[in-house]
Amino acid sequence: MKKEKSKWIKRFWIFYVVAVILVFFLFVLISYGHLGFMPSFADLENPKTNLATEVYSADGELLGKYYLENRSPCKYDELPPSLVNALIATEDVRFYKHSGVDGRALVRVFFGVMTGTHKGGGSTITQQLAKNLFPRDPNAGKLKIIFTKLKEWVVAIKLERSYSKNEIIAMYFNTVDFGSNSMGIKSAAATFFNKAPLDLTVEESALLVGMLKAPTKYSPRRNPNASLNRRNTVLSQMEKYKFIEKDQFDSIRAIPIDISRYKMQHHATGSATYFREYLRLYLAEWCRENPKPDGTYYDIYKDGLKIYTTIDSRMQKHAEEAVREHVCGHLQPLFFNHIKGRANAPFTNISKEETERILVAAMKRSERYEIMKDAGLSDADIRKAFDKKVEMQVMTWDRGMVDTVMTPMDSIRYMKSFLHCGMMAMDVNTGYVKAYVGGVDYMYFQFDHVKLSKRQVGSTFKPYVYTVAMQSGEYSPCTMVPNVPVTFKLPEGTTWTPKNSGSYKEGQMISLSEALAHSVNYISAYLMKQFGPQAVIQLIRNMGMTSEVPAVPAICLGACELSLYEQVGAMNCFPNQGVYVEPSFITRICDFNGNVLHTYVPKTNEAIDQITAFKTVRLMQGVVQHGTGARLRGQYKLTFPLAGKTGTTDNQSDGWFVGYTPALTAGVWVGAEDRSVHFRSISLGQGARTAMPVFALFMQKCYNDPELPYAKMVRNPEKYPGYDFTIPEAYTGDASGCNEQKRERKRPSFD
Repeated sequence: MKKEKSKWIKRFWIFYVVAVILVFFLFVLISYGHLGFMPSFADLENPKTNLATEVYSADGELLGKYYLENRSPCKYDELPPSLVNALIATEDVRFYKHSGVDGRALVRVFFGVMTGTHKGGGSTITQQLAKNLFPRDPNAGKLKIIFTKLKEWVVAIKLERSYSKNEIIAMYFNTVDFGSNSMGIKSAAATFFNKAPLDLTVEESALLVGMLKAPTKYSPRRNPNASLNRRNTVLSQMEKYKFIEKDQFDSIRAIPIDISRYKMQHHATGSATYFREYLRLYLAEWCRENPKPDGTYYDIYKDGLKIYTTIDSRMQKHAEEAVREHVCGHLQPLFFNHIKGRANAPFTNISKEETERILVAAMKRSERYEIMKDAGLSDADIRKAFDKKVEMQVMTWDRGMVDTVMTPMDSIRYMKSFLHCGMMAMDVNTGYVKAYVGGVDYMYFQFDHVKLSKRQVGSTFKPYVYTVAMQSGEYSPCTMVPNVPVTFKLPEGTTWTPKNSGSYKEGQMISLSEALAHSVNYISAYLMKQFGPQAVIQLIRNMGMTSEVPAVPAICLGACELSLYEQVGAMNCFPNQGVYVEPSFITRICDFNGNVLHTYVPKTNEAIDQITAFKTVRLMQGVVQHGTGARLRGQYKLTFPLAGKTGTTDNQSDGWFVGYTPALTAGVWVGAEDRSVHFRSISLGQGARTAMPVFALFMQKCYNDPELPYAKMVRNPEKYPGYDFTIPEAYTGDASGCNEQKRERKRPSFD
């Protein structure tokens, strides 16, 4: 009997030793990658995750991200203790006592499986991190899953040797998915609570940790009751392991879930949407031209770049509010009422054939058309479908999306009825763009009216014509010229005689200051005849304009198409004492670790001399003091030094205002997508009514904002320089402007 027992004991130990040796060699083979992929030391030191590129404002606010996965890295010291404690209490209470694999937990799991009393898994936080960094094959069979699990043990041990416990916690929170397009704790805290991770409360931390088990099932938006129960389970674990006291647990568990600040992050929402899209296109080009040291190219969707911009988040907010208040809140309802009942609304003075051409072109650009075309429908069938009434939703400014029944073609007409707007503001001296609003709402209208759109500029071009005259030395703001018609002989043998938009002082002698203030066309034509189109074109080239401008006399009235970006950059030369500084959007680009990859210094050149610039400033101040921009002083009560120019194109298709203070230059364009959509009367459609109020509201908000420097300039101009326009030392003219009767006019001026 003893002999038989000894034999079995011997066999057991042989089996045990062989098993241990086999397991040892199995883990050796796994560790060296002979049984499938095993991350190297370099992979563990630099795990590859898709990191979002972050765009920051000049005042440190996050404007937005570019990403495949909405993931931004977070360091351990940016995590609140409550969040770390909630994770440890729920997922791995022995986290600080094991080395990646918890033997005690594995024994517990094995015993539970064998006895049918299974309670929880045995994976540590480090093992879960290994799974997140090196995901499993979703199509793997049972055998492969077993090998994968063993690999995760090895990776977990390697991670523990490469990183501290705190670093592993931070890495874990950076790799987990919280749902709602939020990868990592930084994105989740911003999405669900609109705050940084460090600002999370205990109950918020517990809720987010609870979601990790099943982000959809425990989403506070989709399943608030399940989310509440799961949060309280996490709180119970925290109380069980003494991370919170019993009375604290009892009080916190009674707090309801509050996700009133929930905002799913999306490229079409948030602040500076048009700017971020322009920046995205620029960065894509930058990445192609600036390879990494290893020769590969940066990817804004994966490499976690940090883009530091010149935009001021407060001024951007003021600009967007100004556009929404005037264009969306006032002008659009006015326009809807203006076209109500019109036979061919919203189009004016065009034929049925031209209307049809516009609508069909828009139809062919629509998603509905593309879907039908891909399905094999003919153009005739598609048009028939577009003329049939269907249930749909359309957007409104006051009620959001509303349900209605109309034909798709009528919905195109409806969308054509909306007025659009572009606005840009820049710092006079640095050239830094402080606000950039490319349209009324990026969600519905993606076209950028700051950088991409080029429209006729109307009378906002006149200051450049006057500047050429000032530059010659023969003219000053006070020079008197005859307000009479001027005729040009054109190359084809015909003549052109521009007309005034009103009859202000026709046939009289008038100063250039008064002429620009009231936007008198005769005087612009007079100056154009004196100096010619080429002189004006050469000037605007020096002022940064690159668009094609025809060398014809009609440009004196703005018969050329320019972008708002060009207009603001050129106009900024006047308050900047004749120096053109290229409007810039970025100060630096950094990599994920904060290393500077590129810095930006605006390009500058002297476009005009200081005296000429100051003369033009005085001319344009007259527009505000007693001309077409006088409502800035009267209705909007802007008391600080100010100059600008209104502009209106034929049929009121485009409304412009470009103006500046000694510190800030801004421009606004307002119009519809199609030039045939416009106000029928100049009293409603002139730039002073459509565009200038946006400028006024923006300046009001900026100069009244105590957080911005402009308010300090107004309150204490002696202490804060830059309140008034600088008078050149060599200037010998009338520094206060001409002495004409500033309020004398029998009828309003239009422009």
